[in-house]
Amino acid sequence: MDRVWLLTWTTYGSWLPGDDRGFVSNFADARGQGHRRNGPGTVPASSHPGLAASAKAAMTGPVVRLTAAQAREVLAQFHETAAHRGWALLAAAVMGNHVHLVAGVGGNPDPGTLLQGFKAYASRRLNRPLVTAVKWWTEGGSTVILPGDEAQHAAVAYVERQEFPLALWSVNSPP
Repeated sequence: MDRVWLLTWTTYGSWLPGDDRGFVSNFADARGQGHRRNGPGTVPASSHPGLAASAKAAMTGPVVRLTAAQAREVLAQFHETAAHRGWALLAAAVMGNHVHLVAGVGGNPDPGTLLQGFKAYASRRLNRPLVTAVKWWTEGGSTVILPGDEAQHAAVAYVERQEFPLALWSVNSPP
């Protein structure tokens, strides 16, 4: 593996920019400077009610919360996607409202390619039994490169320690 990434994204509408719980979306500070707080150990941006209201008004579908059965399908698809693309899945936690995964890749592909690949294949799998496709995920997500073994082990441990995972897998505790 040449690169290892921690990827995080939310289900559609479940954790909007400006959320009271904090958020890692792009935002501008009082001086208009753009920021994104998504590094390991970084405190997320604090509540921003105006941004949250704006994001909610822009929604084009219902809020999505995954069920345990859907989370298991998503996790199974992550394994298939990684195998198909030649990526290494090191850890994944699927919660009702967001996903964390650690993936290793050869070369230096754009991290957006990894994020989009995992999300697109998971969406297809979830949409299979449905008559009308659902918008499962928010656009984008957080992509953090993990430089070195220490950062990679810490990210895997972080994913393993998620509260309330509906589906969880790690190289440290395979089924």
